Amino acid sequence: MVAGRDEDGLDNDGGIPNSHHDKIEGSSVDPASLSPEDINAAISDDLEVDDAGLTLPLSDETKPEVVHRTITPDDLEALADVENQLNSRWPETKIDPTLDRMHQVLDLLGDPQHAYPSIHVAGTNGKTSVTRMIESLLRAFHRRTGRTTSPHLQSVTERIAIDGEPIHPADFVQTWKSVKPFVEMVDRRSEDEGGPRMSTFEVLTTMAFAAFADAPVDVAVVEVGMGGRWDATNVVHGDVTVITPVGMDHSEYLGDTIEEIAGEKAGIIKSRWDKDDLLTPPDNVAIIAEQDPAAMNVILEQAVSVDASVARAGSEYGIVERSVAVGGQTLTIRGLGGTYENVFLPLSGAYQARNAATALAAVEAFFGAGGGRQLDVNTVREGFGNVSSPARLERIRTSPSVFVDATHNPQGARALAETLHDDFSFRRLIGIVSIFQDKDVVGVLETLRDTFDEIVFTEVDSPRAMPVDELAELARTLVGDERVHVSASMADAIEDAVALAEEEGEEEGYGLAGTGVVITGSVYSAGRARALLGNCLLYTSDAADE
Repeated sequence: MVAGRDEDGLDNDGGIPNSHHDKIEGSSVDPASLSPEDINAAISDDLEVDDAGLTLPLSDETKPEVVHRTITPDDLEALADVENQLNSRWPETKIDPTLDRMHQVLDLLGDPQHAYPSIHVAGTNGKTSVTRMIESLLRAFHRRTGRTTSPHLQSVTERIAIDGEPIHPADFVQTWKSVKPFVEMVDRRSEDEGGPRMSTFEVLTTMAFAAFADAPVDVAVVEVGMGGRWDATNVVHGDVTVITPVGMDHSEYLGDTIEEIAGEKAGIIKSRWDKDDLLTPPDNVAIIAEQDPAAMNVILEQAVSVDASVARAGSEYGIVERSVAVGGQTLTIRGLGGTYENVFLPLSGAYQARNAATALAAVEAFFGAGGGRQLDVNTVREGFGNVSSPARLERIRTSPSVFVDATHNPQGARALAETLHDDFSFRRLIGIVSIFQDKDVVGVLETLRDTFDEIVFTEVDSPRAMPVDELAELARTLVGDERVHVSASMADAIEDAVALAEEEGEEEGYGLAGTGVVITGSVYSAGRARALLGNCLLYTSDAADE
């Protein structure tokens, strides 16, 4: 852990800013002379100490009760009307490099984003899963959480979650009504200056911050939409910032090199010094997942420039061991405060194990764990055991096994391919692929071509989708004509892929045992497949891919 600076500008003493630690160290008593009983007396509100060191239980509070309310047809009708209003705005696939509109509208609302601490998550791959893991861990420690992620799979309400559940449609509508007058004020001001109205994503982010303050939540876990520096979420001052693996994506907005893209992502790591109290160092921790060396250098430079402590995957934390288990995997994680053994994660893949280590480090940093101050292991196990990450190699049907995965870039495709190879033993695997034409289509196909025995290509009803005939023609040159199939719609593609799986199983005499279908290529494709196969209550309009 980096905390001070060595001659290279990096932290060097392994500590994390922590108010409880300061409570002892700031006194006139030498901490080394204190007995366990003395320490417990000084910090009994939060910490326990035994021969193994300090433990942060953080689970004595009452867990917030989640109330499930009925969703009526009237709720859905009102939600659809609001979503149509939001979708008439500047699309979230575009970036206007300014945070002025966000600052203006939030100032009018009383800066709700500062009403609670926050953990801010950016990156190219894994950031939604990491965000959801962080949230689940915080909830296990009895914190009321707000979570904002994007894009949504099936309902726009997924983007604003409180206590781990999407906001109720009626509350979504009411939140829009509450912020709408202020949004329109900023719209008029921007248009008078020759600028655009607030974008769809800006408004949704504003609504999330307002809903969190209204709840109120104890902590917000905020996922960046695109990039970081100019993302609408970058008005929060994260107590902890997280950078998941950075790769080449959205080059038209973020840059043509890994260094440029990393610089944009690292823009969420900001100075947290209080100009009115320059004598008290602020808690400011950056958790950095596995990175390309060039990206890591850029991110570290940004962290050093704003006096942020740094914890890096593979250095200050990481996976010690993982083994495939029924329904997921069992992990041993080396955290910032100690080792956490026998942690069951109900998600597959080495990449999800790495995501789990990053999420745990973020929560440890948030609670001040580190240097012998470990979180309660059983509570950590509970948090990970309750994790879900829809459309991340999610099994939604059996006989044959049907998975949906939101992979939409080569890095994600590589992780998908490795997981299918390492964690599963399929005799026959059929892919269903639909990709947006503004993505690295060739890179995705080249990465997945050896993973599937047959591939069914289709086209979803989005203007960004690559026409299926063009996609199939490109695939024939990369995959081979004999393995390429074409279906007019996602519904037809699912039917055709299942038939291909059944046909081979009957011919070889093993039936459906060991056969699988994986639907991938975009978040929208995954969401559409989940809707068709009954894994949703709500299905609304187009989503943008990060």
